[in-house]
Amino acid sequence: MPGILALDLVAARDALRTREITSAELTAAYLSRIEATADLNAFITVTADKAMAMAAASDERLAKGQGGALEGLPIAIKDLFCTEGVLTTAASRILDGFKPTYESTVTANLWRAGAVMLGKTNMDEFAMGSSSGTSYYGPAVNPWRGAQDARTPLVPGRARRAARPRRSPDGRARRHRYRRHGGSSPPARQPHRHHVGLERPAAGAARAGASWRFAVAWTRPAR
Repeated sequence: MPGILALDLVAARDALRTREITSAELTAAYLSRIEATADLNAFITVTADKAMAMAAASDERLAKGQGGALEGLPIAIKDLFCTEGVLTTAASRILDGFKPTYESTVTANLWRAGAVMLGKTNMDEFAMGSSSGTSYYGPAVNPWRGAQDARTPLVPGRARRAARPRRSPDGRARRHRYRRHGGSSPPARQPHRHHVGLERPAAGAARAGASWRFAVAWTRPAR
């Protein structure tokens, strides 16, 4: 299928269900794009082997006419959410090397619905920031530039900052799961598309260097 990375969430879901594409093909395309754009530093951890194994399992279920609402769809997880056996740092040196022995409720629900994990995305350390400038692993890079000033770098944008770079002109992982933070700054402070759940994010338009603080958010293990 031409333009596999151009498929939005609904189109990709429908193509998977009709077997026009496989989850393995879709996941491999995203992983290749992630590797090709590694300079954007959008990911702290890429789980390529796990992603392909999850994709293969999804393809088996889809072939039997089974599967959940997100079956076979590759997504990226903000590194704020604990993922069992996978490095989870909240972009902090304090948690460097930490691999949880449990799964967060958010991610457990995603895997139960059939989603495929591409990896863990960059963010401000412990979500304390709004420009992705405080990550121990370095800032994420916004591939977009201003229409009037192509030399001025733009911040990736607010709490969903790590998802912003993945919407580059050529596409990459377009779906990102997040939740609202209790003290997040209002939408007017940094432009973004303000929806809860799965989205195709828009790039932030604020200049690099601007930032606002907001409350730390964490997650609980699944029950």
